[in-house]
Amino acid sequence: QVQLVESGGGLVQAGGSLRLSCAASGRTDSTYAMGWFRQAPGKEREFVAAIYGGGGYTYYPDSLRGRFTISRDNTKSMMYLEMNSLKPEDTAIYYCAGGIAPNLWSYWGQGTQVTVSS
Repeated sequence: QVQLVESGGGLVQAGGSLRLSCAASGRTDSTYAMGWFRQAPGKEREFVAAIYGGGGYTYYPDSLRGRFTISRDNTKSMMYLEMNSLKPEDTAIYYCAGGIAPNLWSYWGQGTQVTVSS
């Protein structure tokens, strides 16, 4: 089993930045793939970013590429999401996810709230 715990959410003004962190524990060798998802009220969960292996492979939806940056430090079992130029529409609960392979998200964190005020 893998436990994932997010932190770093909060309230920020539009145009500001936030850095989310995800701490992994347990069988972290089962988290070749790690990613971020978000869910806004009344909307479906949305893919935000993914990173594989040691961090050499990263993926973003076109809508977020350039503003969000995913990274990981396997020596610390940590993953990060740097979010810049935040917009009110980025307001959501952000979830950390992990899995043994791309798109096999077996583990999820409890989420951290990000609120962007206009």
